[in-house]
Amino acid sequence: MFYYLKGELAYRENGLCVIDCGGVGYKLTVSMITSEAMTTKLGKEVKLFTHLAVRENEVELFGFGSNEERECFNHLTGVSGVGPKVALSVLSTLTPDKLALAICTDDINAIAKAPGIGKKTAMRIVLELKDKFSKEVIATSEAAKIGASVSVAPQKGSSLAEAAEGLMVLGYDKTTVLSALKGVDTTLPVGEIIRLALKNLSR
Repeated sequence: MFYYLKGELAYRENGLCVIDCGGVGYKLTVSMITSEAMTTKLGKEVKLFTHLAVRENEVELFGFGSNEERECFNHLTGVSGVGPKVALSVLSTLTPDKLALAICTDDINAIAKAPGIGKKTAMRIVLELKDKFSKEVIATSEAAKIGASVSVAPQKGSSLAEAAEGLMVLGYDKTTVLSALKGVDTTLPVGEIIRLALKNLSR
């Protein structure tokens, strides 16, 4: 029904924003990440993508700082046992890019850090969404792309993928980056991984 709302941010608190559109105040339930991004925008024009959830005795409008966040929300609520509150909890802990990366690299621990999310739920999210995220690469970010392409241990995926993204920002193509990262100790800090990869590239 609503794709996005654009208007003055009339009110905000943790997990809630009210946007004034033509004199009508729309109450939107938002993730903590989106809520924090709105901290300095009170009284200013903002744009939030929306999802209208209609349940038996309740109608709730959800707001998202980006279309990618909304798409992640829709994917998460499609997982068995994951409702809107659980989906927002995940998105309050992980940005769309980091969520896509965690799913593609089987990083269950990263997802389980979200309040109210146990490892069983995190495992279910990875199991049901990994194939979809790998194919669609929902956020179309280089971090997600590399996470889907590199075979790494779950807890080490984030550092390796961030290092790869940093190398690509420097202008190297993905094939060259993946080659340079072969054999690099993925338990090292991101900066050290990049330094070693650059050393490999200079050979």
